[in-house]
Amino acid sequence: MHETTYQITTLTPQQPTANPGLLPTEIPPGVQMVTLPGGMRTLAYTPQQAPPALPVPVAQPIPTWAKTTALLTPTIGGGIAAAGIGLSYAAPGLIAMTDALWAAVALIAAAAIGVPMLLRIGRTTTGKASTHITQNITASGMFGKANGTINHR
Repeated sequence: MHETTYQITTLTPQQPTANPGLLPTEIPPGVQMVTLPGGMRTLAYTPQQAPPALPVPVAQPIPTWAKTTALLTPTIGGGIAAAGIGLSYAAPGLIAMTDALWAAVALIAAAAIGVPMLLRIGRTTTGKASTHITQNITASGMFGKANGTINHR
């Protein structure tokens, strides 16, 4: 195989002072010569002033609709609870009333079917002819005496 040998060299760190090619008048605003924690001096951007503080949030007033809703919520909830309690107390009475109404409906239905059937049965069971009565009434004038005859057949 082919092996290549490389020579490793190291550089010694040098302390740069000021950049000799840059005059102090050529340094842009906001750039200054600073010393880093390792002791090295270099040019860096520095803030001119402290950053502006974040704006403090101002308390906003609560909207009227939110106040109204918040005040009505317990009222509506209390009304629903009262209705539920009232229905629980009224349930036995309501059940009894519905039973009575169903009984009334059954009675009406039975009467609508039963009464005509009883009338038919009553007419067909009698074997003799019924008696017919006829009346003839006559009167003369507006205030005249009425006369009449009754005929039995």
